[in-house]
Amino acid sequence: MTAAPGPATAVSARIDLNADLGEGFSLYRVGDDAALLRVVTSCSVACGMHAGDPPTMRRTVQAAVAHGVAIGAHPSWPDRQGFGRREMRVDAHELHALVVYQIGALTGFVREAGARLAHVKAHGALYHQLSADAALGAAFIDAVRDCGATRRVYAQAGSAFARQAAQAGLDVVAEAFVDRAYTADGALASRARPGAVLTSDAQRIAQALSIAQHATVRGIDADGTRVDVAVAAGTLCLHGDSPGAAASARTIRAALEAAGVQVTAPPATARNSG
Repeated sequence: MTAAPGPATAVSARIDLNADLGEGFSLYRVGDDAALLRVVTSCSVACGMHAGDPPTMRRTVQAAVAHGVAIGAHPSWPDRQGFGRREMRVDAHELHALVVYQIGALTGFVREAGARLAHVKAHGALYHQLSADAALGAAFIDAVRDCGATRRVYAQAGSAFARQAAQAGLDVVAEAFVDRAYTADGALASRARPGAVLTSDAQRIAQALSIAQHATVRGIDADGTRVDVAVAAGTLCLHGDSPGAAASARTIRAALEAAGVQVTAPPATARNSG
């Protein structure tokens, strides 16, 4: 992932808008899933490890089907207290089992609702560890293939895991984030860094349009200098647990469509037909 060498050119007439949903459990609600499902074109549903439970998973899947939103599984480390955002150290065999378990659980609810699982997207710390550890990446890829429900994964645009999954024959949809700042090397800025989470609609809209139309974002160099960073993506993520996510999603989608960008889920493929 490197800085763009020169002026960007328009690249995308269509893009997916996704959110991570089903992240409450029992009596607790996280985010406004009902409102988000009226705006996004795909979603990744928590599978019970970092968040979610069977009733929440079932309810979220049924609502997504009702709104015609493509459904993905969102497996995580078993870290409910840390919301899946703390790294864990397990071997590849254990990760494989954890991922199969979570995909299988959500797939049951998807099939019950008469739909098909569209993709798999890792959550939180696991999402990033897959690029840092090729053995974990391979275990995740094998788990997706072994489940047989889909061969599509969402992976961070330009990441090592995206390349690994593509080389393994999976259908990779490159993902970028409208509510997270990027560093000059194309990585997401640490949440501990001031300004790492983009909170205003103006910031989020500008980033969404820049990615969709020009495949670039304004990254932060080590000394705070703003630099253009190449980020080509097929899907844009807005975190469903962030305050005001539903209202923000509406303004982002409206801005994209006003700019002539079609907002739609990635097209189904033969390998993704279940």
